[in-house]
Amino acid sequence: MSVSALTRPGERDRLVVKFSEIDWLFSLALCLIAGAGALMMFSIAGSSWEPWAGAHLLRFGIMFVVMVALAMVDLRVWFAIAYPIYGIGLVLLVLVEVIGDVRMGAQRWLDLGPLGSFQPSEVMKLGIVLGLARFYHSISADDARFSWWLLVPILMIAAPVVLVAHQPDLGTAMLILMTGVAVVVLAGLDWRVIATGLAAAAISVPPMVMFVLHDYQRKRIFTFLDPESDPSGSGYHILQSKIALGSGGFLGKGYGLGSQSQLNFLPEKQTDFIFATLAEEFGFVGCFSVLFLYAVVIFMALRTAALAHSHFGRLSAAGVTATFALYVMINGGMVMGLAPVVGVPMPMLSYGGTVMATVMIGFGLVQAVRVHRYSEVTSGKGSFL
Repeated sequence: MSVSALTRPGERDRLVVKFSEIDWLFSLALCLIAGAGALMMFSIAGSSWEPWAGAHLLRFGIMFVVMVALAMVDLRVWFAIAYPIYGIGLVLLVLVEVIGDVRMGAQRWLDLGPLGSFQPSEVMKLGIVLGLARFYHSISADDARFSWWLLVPILMIAAPVVLVAHQPDLGTAMLILMTGVAVVVLAGLDWRVIATGLAAAAISVPPMVMFVLHDYQRKRIFTFLDPESDPSGSGYHILQSKIALGSGGFLGKGYGLGSQSQLNFLPEKQTDFIFATLAEEFGFVGCFSVLFLYAVVIFMALRTAALAHSHFGRLSAAGVTATFALYVMINGGMVMGLAPVVGVPMPMLSYGGTVMATVMIGFGLVQAVRVHRYSEVTSGKGSFL
């Protein structure tokens, strides 16, 4: 298409209509969460924009523009690239096994030379949602409840989970697994299959802990159960986080006055444990306010999923929302000592460009589902339309 065609009044009108369909209240909630993260990073850096707060806001600004741009992409385009994105993610995970960089005993990164490095597992967080959404769009509701077709999503989920767990990256493997299972359940899986799966998972946990997990992963679980057994070693993170959470009280110690974070007792204070930093300085009120914003984002994203006319749109938006909710739940549980420390950050609040990009691209898809909610996506079988 020529440049002149793109500037025709009809094209401009359509772009204006699409732009107006973006959920700006949803976008505002994202801005407030990212702003709260920058506020905390500014505090723990000694009232300085360097090294975290400024970069955090810059990354968010760039990814916000990307999210808005992706919202304009027709849902049929997302449908067309669903399997390719999943396939590319899987190939990249295999490449990590062959030529990936090894850092601190883990092989999780691909070196891109002057462009730096990245984790292909982040691609799979979106790829698993798109791949499963496209698959379930193409089969009937009866087949989605329970049939031999269930083997396909099982394999689609198992392949990346095994590859990521082997890196090893237990936190990301858990996220991909739970996101995939969430999409399968939302697609209409029979409740009896769900109950059987839960029972099988519960039975398999003890042998997996004893014979499958690495020694350091097993130690994390034992530390989670009894952090006081090694207060200056493996239990240090959880204990310092609990101290920060408890010392904040109802209103907190005040902005810039958190002893655990300001005096560097709290490890990973700008990433994995930034929520504990927030609790120490702003107390219960600050934590509740941020969690309320997370709840608003999750609710509005699920509402977008419910309004979509295509099954692909519904499952895509719901799958992205499930990933985001799992981030919040796992990190929140980890910070409060209710879950093992697995290195999962608090989305939008924690410092880190990779997770920021993954979350915002996912929300670009959610916004695209909203903007194109009346679009009909067909696959040749389209049983849900």
